[in-house]
Amino acid sequence: MRTHAFLCLLLSLFLGTTPVWGNPTGGPAVRLRSVQADFTQEKHLKILARPLVSQGIFAFQTPQSLRWEYLRPLHSILLLHEGRMRKLIEREGGFEQDNGAGIDAMRVVLQDIGSWLDGRFADNPLFQVTRAGERTVVLTPKEQGLQAVISRIELQLGPEEGVMEQVTIFEGPESFTRLRFTNTVLNREIPAGTFTQP
Repeated sequence: MRTHAFLCLLLSLFLGTTPVWGNPTGGPAVRLRSVQADFTQEKHLKILARPLVSQGIFAFQTPQSLRWEYLRPLHSILLLHEGRMRKLIEREGGFEQDNGAGIDAMRVVLQDIGSWLDGRFADNPLFQVTRAGERTVVLTPKEQGLQAVISRIELQLGPEEGVMEQVTIFEGPESFTRLRFTNTVLNREIPAGTFTQP
């Protein structure tokens, strides 16, 4: 599923931005070990009168443990831990494994999280990184194949170090996905079961 691949890419960018650019307030950069936050996702398409809105939570812990959980309108969870990725969908009060398309794409996107956490965007040849303002970072795909799916990604850094306010993925001239992050918590210990159990 393309949306999950986008979200995983965005999460990895979200986590990698602060070490690269340092603290927007001028202090030293934060070395992130974990991030937890709520998110609201808006999917804007020309054919829709109103955007499709989803809400959820995520948790990430280095080196590569991720939980990306949609709470509304449909409950689904993406888990990544020790190189194993699972997508679970809630049906009839329980969770079922979803082996549909997109998991391979997500694995490819997530393989660079460690590098991005260390601020090494140059290690990933897929994007050119530029600044568009004091707190705005723009990522532009270098390869035509990726450009057909994503024209650019804009990251809006928060005023506090280590905090991302918003990510916008431009998928075409009249369609984009926007993620807004709230209630961000950095470097709090996360139980291992968060990344293995629904």
